[in-house]
Amino acid sequence: MVEVFVAKRGDLKTGERTLVRHNDTEIGVFNHGGVYYAYANVCVHQGGPACEGLTIAAVEERIAEDKTSRGLYFSETRMHFVCPWHGAEYDITTGECVSNRKLRLARFDVIERDESIYVSTR
Repeated sequence: MVEVFVAKRGDLKTGERTLVRHNDTEIGVFNHGGVYYAYANVCVHQGGPACEGLTIAAVEERIAEDKTSRGLYFSETRMHFVCPWHGAEYDITTGECVSNRKLRLARFDVIERDESIYVSTR
């Protein structure tokens, strides 16, 4: 395994992302609420740059006790990112494709050491 330097901890603020490369692999690294997530920058739909699109709050439906909808709202805690090619949407904490939870981006371990952030790759 190889550890690839991403950034100093303070340089990648919450809500931000960066891309790193190791050999032929490009990896998107996200800071979501102080937790770092890293995924292959290859969309499962058609190979687009999945980690380079918009980050948006997940849309949630609120259901009343009588099982009727109270409307759609932007989540205050869950975030997604969207592949810019065709709009495939991914959960930032799992890498799962929102429209088909059986599909997910390849995930990389994130290592925090000595005020720096690294991803572990082959």
